[in-house]
Amino acid sequence: MKKLRLGIIGNGYLGGIIAKAWNDGLLPEYELVGIVGRTKEKTDALAEEHGCRSCPGIDELLELKPDYIAEAASVESVKDMAEKILASGSNLVVLSIGAFADQGFYERVKETAYRHHTRVYIASGAVGGFDVLRTVSLMGEAVSGIETRKGPKSLQNTPLFEEHLLTDAESTMVFDGNAKGAIALLPSKVNVAVAASLATAGPEKTKVNIHSVPGMVGDDHKITAETGGVKAVVDIYSENSAIAGWSVVAVLQNIVSPIVF
Repeated sequence: MKKLRLGIIGNGYLGGIIAKAWNDGLLPEYELVGIVGRTKEKTDALAEEHGCRSCPGIDELLELKPDYIAEAASVESVKDMAEKILASGSNLVVLSIGAFADQGFYERVKETAYRHHTRVYIASGAVGGFDVLRTVSLMGEAVSGIETRKGPKSLQNTPLFEEHLLTDAESTMVFDGNAKGAIALLPSKVNVAVAASLATAGPEKTKVNIHSVPGMVGDDHKITAETGGVKAVVDIYSENSAIAGWSVVAVLQNIVSPIVF
């Protein structure tokens, strides 16, 4: 059976997880053909380690005719590359879901994929349970919400950060609004809010609370979707971002599996 050709965007921690999963035999239906990264030295090293091409840009990766490209880089990378990738005939697995907070971009990507018979697969990232969240929302107009708890240091260099958070003894709510407002304030840090709102009631109708918790390491996301007589709650804690990289591996496995979870 001919293997599917796989490319990776991102030479960092998450891209490394995907490449290593392939190298360890967890993606036997794929051939890793190339990696794109911002830093040539890191991209060269990762590509050499896994026996594939180091590509200076997306055009060079697309020349290798990948069937699937896994993005593990940034919101900016998705916005810069997604339409070109889909128009070229490659399918795209997206981890930086925050790119789709831009409704105009989201619609352009949908239209591009439709016209070129390609697909975008949204990786669950640091959350999960999209199937049950979407099911509840299909049953009727759903009420959805996200409660996020994170350490104060992870809020540094954002509009939500204040110095007192570093010395507070108790938890502080630093944001209370909807997913659209959270996305506007934290465009690169709310992939969870974007993903959950797309799977449920939409960015304007999805309530978001963010809490700064003294001494906390990692993130805890509690996502709720509720409609007449049914309530689904997904609560996931992750100490680091490794689960995001592994969620891309899970998507790639599901794409080729005869039984899809």
